[in-house]
Amino acid sequence: MHRHIPSTRALLIFDAVARHHGVGKAAQELCLTHSAVSQQLRQLEGQLGLQLVRRSARGTELTEVGRRYHAQIVGDLLRLQNHTREAMAQRSDGTSLQVGCVPVFAERWLLPRLPTFLAEEPACSVHLQVYPTQTYMAEIPFDVAVQYDDAAWPGALQQPLLREACVAVCSPGSRHRRATERGDFSAVPLLQLSSRLGAWDDWFAHAGVAHTPAHSLGGHRFDLFYMLVEAVRADLGVGLVPRYFVERELQSGDLALAHPFVDSGLRGYSLFVARERAQERAVQAFVHWLTQAVAAQVTVTAP
Repeated sequence: MHRHIPSTRALLIFDAVARHHGVGKAAQELCLTHSAVSQQLRQLEGQLGLQLVRRSARGTELTEVGRRYHAQIVGDLLRLQNHTREAMAQRSDGTSLQVGCVPVFAERWLLPRLPTFLAEEPACSVHLQVYPTQTYMAEIPFDVAVQYDDAAWPGALQQPLLREACVAVCSPGSRHRRATERGDFSAVPLLQLSSRLGAWDDWFAHAGVAHTPAHSLGGHRFDLFYMLVEAVRADLGVGLVPRYFVERELQSGDLALAHPFVDSGLRGYSLFVARERAQERAVQAFVHWLTQAVAAQVTVTAP
């Protein structure tokens, strides 16, 4: 079957001409002659049956269809380059593992423990990527991933991994600390995570806290936990965060618990495995290591 796919060489030349608005500079970038670039452009236009560039005394410019076509292929060329680099980065003496993860969990839970897995599997190269929350992905490129329980990955094997324990934290010298420790949040500024509005109401209900602000959804809002924690450090208010995210700060004394209650609510993380990768040795080794690491943590932190 004939495929209507121009040569990569022709597309790269067209891209260079489009970026430089001229054949001469494109030829210099690609170390080609002016005539070689012009010939490739003519061949590409002949294959498409379209005029992509317009030549005049002032130089070379794209036609309207040329601008649209360039906008479409430039992303494809970049993806092709990235795929090629990814292939070149593979170790000939080992295996690679594409791991997707919620950013906050990756930084504060997974990465500090990852050296243990790599010590057990020294021939495995891990590519840790962001698995965006509440974002639809037409193609999921991971072999294995950690996401919230309600993530959508059709066809993947899913198993519950870890419940998310949330705590209220404040700066050690917070003027509200004495009140919050005895359960009085009525005059406390509540810091909000934009994607979890309403989390404070759930936490108050589970903690049995009756003295709450009149407007629990008020207060400063932040898109990321990192921002929210920095606001807590600056004593802008009290923040509600996963305990693992602030474990280091609590141990060092940079932050303090505003209240002793730890809420292991309804939210949790699941382990997702691409069904077609489930039998691969590296995937099985990672799944086994991760589930064991979670079990060990649960045993240590259990009351």
